[in-house]
Amino acid sequence: MEPLENVIEIQNYLPHRKPMLMVDFILELNDHDVRTIFEIKPDNLFVDGTFFTEVGLIENAAQTCSAIVGQSFFMDEFKQVKEDVEVIGFISGIKKITIHRLPEVGNTIRTNAVLVSRFDTAEYSICTIECKTFCNETLILEAEINLFIQEKR
Repeated sequence: MEPLENVIEIQNYLPHRKPMLMVDFILELNDHDVRTIFEIKPDNLFVDGTFFTEVGLIENAAQTCSAIVGQSFFMDEFKQVKEDVEVIGFISGIKKITIHRLPEVGNTIRTNAVLVSRFDTAEYSICTIECKTFCNETLILEAEINLFIQEKR
């Protein structure tokens, strides 16, 4: 992966840790958009032969998407990381998905997501997010995903 500047550690926005972490860094994040990067390594759980599988691409997309809503759980009003926050989150539905091709090991994928809708209660958030993943300049995944995220108490 090429050297990057001004990246955000994804671990500040997700409960995932290796080996289930499918995003290396957040390149850009605000309340409505996120861009991430992920290098596909040969020892990844979702590598089959020389390709990153469909499940890996979907998990990368979901983790990218959840950073938009996740920041409200993991960051305080001053954009400082909260300590000891535990959340549970999952894909509650995939409205549509198209996988155009699978990337090979050694490639770096970039995923962009945009918040479509969000519903918050005191206990949980439900959202719909559109997502696109690219390998080099080639579009490899398009999806619209529903996520459910809740803080454990």
